[in-house]
Amino acid sequence: MNVKLHTPKTLKTGSGLTSVKQFLLSIVATSISIALTFGTAAVVDYNKKQAAKKEMVMMVISDFDKTIELVEKVDSGLLECRRLQHEIAKQPELFDSLRYQFASRMSWIDDEYSETVENIFSTSIETFRTIGDVNFVNEVSEFYLVRHKFKQLIDEFKQQWMEKDVMQSFETLLSIDFPEYCLMNQALIESLKLDRDKCMQTANVTDKDLANFKKKQSSKKVNQKEIGKMSESEKMAEEYFEYEAALQQAREKLKK
Repeated sequence: MNVKLHTPKTLKTGSGLTSVKQFLLSIVATSISIALTFGTAAVVDYNKKQAAKKEMVMMVISDFDKTIELVEKVDSGLLECRRLQHEIAKQPELFDSLRYQFASRMSWIDDEYSETVENIFSTSIETFRTIGDVNFVNEVSEFYLVRHKFKQLIDEFKQQWMEKDVMQSFETLLSIDFPEYCLMNQALIESLKLDRDKCMQTANVTDKDLANFKKKQSSKKVNQKEIGKMSESEKMAEEYFEYEAALQQAREKLKK
């Protein structure tokens, strides 16, 4: 006996159940496609935000280091001035031979730190959205607050330095309190370094991360300088041909 198996009518192509099945499979496929699309976009967007956050954090801490470098330079100069003043205070007869050494110890007096990064950080609401870390933002604000105190201290010192020609007389030299300025500046250095270290810990930034960032920034500056050199060379070449052409015309006229 031959038994023939027949496909149930409900599963035949075009039947109601098959259509429902195909419809459900279509929905599932569409849902997976949408999930993959938006999921991938979310991952890409997240990575971009993390990269922007890291870039901004590195930029801020790098700005910290430039400030600390300047403050330490000032500290070194003030300490040397304190030492000279101390020697002269003990032996006034040394005034004439040592007074001109103060100028070389004050080589930093016209140096200033840039406030560009601070202004970007302080005035852009996007900063807070990008970083998204209240503790880090507070530590950065504290660093810049201390930096303003440093500026006030140095501005006060510069005013005294300019108004009183310390190399003019023994009395004017003694009127500047170098020990006090040294003490206050050293306290500011310690505070700046502490705030800087807190920011690095809060943002999970390592010394290696920072070194790589600075290396990358230095590389960009070198490339910009090279471009400048190329432009300067092109300018020199243009000038050469211009003058050479005029000279050649003058020679031709002489021949005639």
